[in-house]
Amino acid sequence: MTIRAVKFTPEVLLSAPRRSSGNPNSDGSKVLYSSSTYSFAEHAKKTEIRVLHVQSQQTTLISDDPVASEPKWLGDDAILLLSSGDDGVTSVKVGKVENFGDISYTVGTIDGPVGNLKLHALGTDEFAIAVTGKTTPDGELFNPEKAKKPLTSGKLYKSLFVRHWDHYVTENRNAIWLGKLSKKDGKFELSEMRNALKGTRLESPVEPFGGTDHFDIASTGLVFTAKDPELNPALHTKTNIYLVTSSSFWDGKPKTLPSPQQVQVSGFEGASTSPTFSPGGTQIAFLSMKTDGYESDKNQLFIIPDYRTPSWVVHAFTSKDGKGSWDRSPQGIFWSPDKSHLYLAAEEHGRVCLFSTDISNAANATFPRMIVKGGTITDAQSLKNGDIFLSSNSLIENSLYSVLPLASRKDQHIYTLPIDDRPYDAIPSKPTTKYVSSQTRSGSMFGLSRKQVIEVQWPGAGKNTSVHAWVIKPSKFNENETYPLAYLIHGGPQGAWEDSWSTRWNPAVYAEQGYVVVAPNPTGSTGYGQDFVDAIQGQWGGLPYKDLVKGFEYIASNLHYVDTDRAVALGASYGGYMINWIQGHELGRKFKALVCHDGVCSMSGQLASEELYFPFHDLTGPLWDNADAWAQWDPSRFTQNWKTPQLVIHSELDYRLTISEGLAAFHTLQARGVESQFLTFPDENHWVLKPENSLLWHETVLDWINEHVGLEKYTEAREKVNEDAVDTEN
Repeated sequence: MTIRAVKFTPEVLLSAPRRSSGNPNSDGSKVLYSSSTYSFAEHAKKTEIRVLHVQSQQTTLISDDPVASEPKWLGDDAILLLSSGDDGVTSVKVGKVENFGDISYTVGTIDGPVGNLKLHALGTDEFAIAVTGKTTPDGELFNPEKAKKPLTSGKLYKSLFVRHWDHYVTENRNAIWLGKLSKKDGKFELSEMRNALKGTRLESPVEPFGGTDHFDIASTGLVFTAKDPELNPALHTKTNIYLVTSSSFWDGKPKTLPSPQQVQVSGFEGASTSPTFSPGGTQIAFLSMKTDGYESDKNQLFIIPDYRTPSWVVHAFTSKDGKGSWDRSPQGIFWSPDKSHLYLAAEEHGRVCLFSTDISNAANATFPRMIVKGGTITDAQSLKNGDIFLSSNSLIENSLYSVLPLASRKDQHIYTLPIDDRPYDAIPSKPTTKYVSSQTRSGSMFGLSRKQVIEVQWPGAGKNTSVHAWVIKPSKFNENETYPLAYLIHGGPQGAWEDSWSTRWNPAVYAEQGYVVVAPNPTGSTGYGQDFVDAIQGQWGGLPYKDLVKGFEYIASNLHYVDTDRAVALGASYGGYMINWIQGHELGRKFKALVCHDGVCSMSGQLASEELYFPFHDLTGPLWDNADAWAQWDPSRFTQNWKTPQLVIHSELDYRLTISEGLAAFHTLQARGVESQFLTFPDENHWVLKPENSLLWHETVLDWINEHVGLEKYTEAREKVNEDAVDTEN
């Protein structure tokens, strides 16, 4: 039995189990995953590692130890995971699925905190293993628990990149550590781990978000991406692909690995990512951007047909202008078991879909064909029979596992993700992927359903453009009633509202309060072609603002159930910038209240950002060369017009958009006598992640907007909902 709230509240959102992407064994009969749950009653987080038995739909608990993480299959019936100790040392443990808790054993220890675990089978009883961890300048694994404590807190810097995301940069850098698991006398043992980047000046994964997508291992060696060591990372996005190979790569001899060999890609000076070995390790695929300093340039596909000749690089889907003939930007790539196809996950009109390309002849790869549409695909893995195991989510579903049959490569259908709770062996009446498991019974455990979500479009401000938007209605929507509008503006600005789940900005939370939520993707949004993305350069308060104005007019004229006289607008990051911009312009007078989370107030304040290449690109040059362009889109120039009540939220560890931006906006509102509040978190970065902080964030936002549109105060409504909680079958 489980307790389900009558209404989908922030507490329900934040305390619901968060399930990882599924990791199937080779035939897909078992799925390994981790799950975390937060209890507001106990103020504690619980984590579990489980195996789902697909046929019976039953699960086996592998571990509920809070220090256990990153479970991986070791064959089809054994599991390997990492376990962190109080002394910073990481233990590597192995055990069988049926009785892991009883007879698992430690195969070795690593003398520091590590993560991003990868395994690759070298034979029946041998596996290559790779992890990443912070490494000292002399190439040793850094263990903060054993490190000598400094006598002073002073930090002296002599070049750019003082801070990054939410921390001050130190001398320690990420590195990839390699070893081998070998079975002796019936048990596995872990070899000594070697630093593959020692003495190279290279760092991988690239912070702050790089992980397992920044490197791969095979029997033939290691491939990874790293920032170009000759360029300052605050001013450049350029990363390179590197190869480390040798005939005795995993033998542990010599102790020092060969030097990484850079893969040259002529004309491409931007970021490269997702290096991936083919089965057998003979070929490599990766993604690369053309423009240095532009983190939202289009990813283009490259293939190395033979790892032994990395100078032979094939550029897929080329065009004369260098932009590529496929107008989508893939986010991830993986191989079919027979190496004949590559699968690409890419944004497509507010979704993350799966595409397929035949690379039997790498020099003539077929144009990518969409094979799965719907929701947001977060991970895909090939099974040994060629089927594809998919992990995904949507606006009403936080975790779905399904399988795409190999036949999809031949039948030319576009499959959709199942949106209802169907048995695994059901025969779909239309081409959908095979249902394996839904964490929330297709959203019904939250009281949500697909009928709440529709899509609309209106003519954009740019030539021959249109703006796509998601509309999310309350679950108890009545066509004959009217509802206040929650107008959500996404960050980036090169980003998009997708048919995806979020525990930070979840449109359903606002819909269940009684709003109709409209989440538009204006100029600059991704997934609608690279020209649409690029058009925001030098236009921060221009075309996107006009798109939002047109959207508001469209809503007022076409959605009769929306009361635009009771409208609020909310945004974070670039969305927060746009809230401050709207506040100073005519659209700001259309809203009863505004919410700005970690947004820009003054453009010149962007010089304090850690990644200067971002404003330099989007504002068409540095401030000293192009002051007029910076001033043109500066929200602080229009503070004489600020009149609408506004909640300002800004966290102290946000080093991308520093807290002075939030304080400047709040001080301006207060000095002008505009009703306003300021919420800050000293221990959060650009995102509010800690459950208790996130709950306060949601409570404050909902109380603020509800008060200004005349809805019941959220904290009072929440108490009534909690009193009316009901028991339901899980």
